[in-house]
Amino acid sequence: MFTYDMSKAGANSLYHYLYQCIKKDIVGGNVLAEEQLPSKRNLAQNLGISVVTVENAYAQLLAEGYIYSLPKKGFFVADINATAEPRAQRKRKMPRTRRLRAELTDESEHINPKYIADFASNGSDIEAFPFTTWAKITREVLCERQNDLLQVSPGMGALELRRAIARMLREFRNIQVSPEQIVIGAGTDYLYGLLVQLLGFDKCYGVEDPGWSKISKLYSQYGVKVRHVPILNDNFVDSVADFGVDVMHISPAHHFPTGKVMPIGERYRLLSWATESPRRYIVEDDYDSEFRMTGKPIPALQNIDVSEKVIYLNTFSKTMTSAIRLSYMVLPPHLVEKFHQKLSFYSCSVSNLDQYVMAKFIDLGYYETHINRMRNLYRAKRDALLSAIRKSRLSSVIRIYEEDAGLHFILEASIKCSDSDFCRQLRQKGVNIKALSEYYFEAQPSVHKFVINYSSVDKRNVQKAVQAFALLCK
Repeated sequence: MFTYDMSKAGANSLYHYLYQCIKKDIVGGNVLAEEQLPSKRNLAQNLGISVVTVENAYAQLLAEGYIYSLPKKGFFVADINATAEPRAQRKRKMPRTRRLRAELTDESEHINPKYIADFASNGSDIEAFPFTTWAKITREVLCERQNDLLQVSPGMGALELRRAIARMLREFRNIQVSPEQIVIGAGTDYLYGLLVQLLGFDKCYGVEDPGWSKISKLYSQYGVKVRHVPILNDNFVDSVADFGVDVMHISPAHHFPTGKVMPIGERYRLLSWATESPRRYIVEDDYDSEFRMTGKPIPALQNIDVSEKVIYLNTFSKTMTSAIRLSYMVLPPHLVEKFHQKLSFYSCSVSNLDQYVMAKFIDLGYYETHINRMRNLYRAKRDALLSAIRKSRLSSVIRIYEEDAGLHFILEASIKCSDSDFCRQLRQKGVNIKALSEYYFEAQPSVHKFVINYSSVDKRNVQKAVQAFALLCK
């Protein structure tokens, strides 16, 4: 039985303190893999806390992959293989010939007025943008920073914004980096291009299958070798090695489109793979991680990287608006000097005005307030949509997955036609969606699943959208 002094929780919530204690024991080997955890009720009685507190701590451990559950048996410790030692060399299979799916339609970032609900759009709610605050700060910057605004921005971006982002990462994601490691760019598209030039055109770049077609296309446009690695099998890291990948692009905190969280054991194994060769790196795309609806945010892979193998990327497109092309990446210290040597001739692709306004927006606490407000707004949208589904006839013919994080979930439907025909019929009824199968490069899902992006959907149209959906699901 765990025995922790809950009075030492301090400023932490009780459930988060308990989560940290159990996590520390699992990582430290004090609790062995496959060992069963105490029942929620027994642990609550032993520690003198509520069952809800234990339930929330277990939920966070479960989400991060430290534990797993078995129906009617309880919770057990996962084998996280935390030693992260390089794997023994073995004979590898020849990479399979991969075929890029014919032109996948890119995600629309705008609300299409012809639809009553556009679940295929990954745009943000434009009505929630803080125009008044943004305009106020813009006026202040125009008055106070006139000389700075007319200077050429350093290649890595304005120091003020890089300092603000470093503080934000430290406070919100517990990522300890210096401003000198941060590179600002006009969207992640631009940053991917810099990465190819920094890491080399001779490397093989791996992307997730299923995943964003845009990432694959961007790498291909630079003439580098691209491999599409299936992420939904039990041997993901082995597949990365088998395909001859040197640089693996992943989104471990919240994968799009499946919504899966990479278990902690898989993260350690991936880091172990990266340490086997100086050519290998991991590109961690933390897109959408700010919007976890239950529990604490999933820790970044960069947090457990001790070998300087993880390059961290994120963007303000989802939290603010895609119209502000402002993204950033965090380079490992040894790559910073290489960046200066090879790419210092570039000027930053983001305007000085946007950089200084965003820096002040973060420093004055407006960004944190905005994120909290947007999280509540999107949670309300999600709840309204799920409630409408539960109250309709859809509840008996569909299943919902991964609804607790990010701004989309997966809906599995019982239909008698193909995914493409179903999406076409729904569009005729004013509802735009995309099938999960559209995000695959090779293998296809065995069941009919659809990606439901709800961030830009008007709550007033949710009921109509669900009714249209229900008419097609027999």
